[in-house]
Amino acid sequence: MTTPKGPQLAVLPTAAENDSRRGAQVLQPSGWPMPKGYANGMAAEGRIVVTGGVIGWDAEERLADGFVAQVAQTLSNIAAILAEAGAGPEHLVRLTWYVVDMDEYLTNLKELGRIYRAVFGAHYPAMALVQVVRLVEKAARVEIEATAVIPR
Repeated sequence: MTTPKGPQLAVLPTAAENDSRRGAQVLQPSGWPMPKGYANGMAAEGRIVVTGGVIGWDAEERLADGFVAQVAQTLSNIAAILAEAGAGPEHLVRLTWYVVDMDEYLTNLKELGRIYRAVFGAHYPAMALVQVVRLVEKAARVEIEATAVIPR
């Protein structure tokens, strides 16, 4: 019999599991350092909700002024889309961020963390961050795709 190589996997409960329905689970391999502000992986069962690439504009398609303001509006827009499906931030399992300037993101980490928690609370799904040359809306500084799973 061979012993599997690689880290063991720990499944950590999330706040959603305190509900009568089973919520998303954070996947944290044993021995790995705990990530800050994101999860290494998520597992969930239920109704899948996905967004397109969401940017920081309002209902009149006016972009917020500056990177931080656009992130705040983008996260609020995602929360509104989730609400349309009967989902909340606790149902998020993945966010993919596209930014046009990685340094702009890194310079504003503390403010972005504050804004994130104000909109989504302390729920941190799996996330990816990618720098891109530009976005479809030329003045957009950030675009985020979201995936949520509403438990059955």
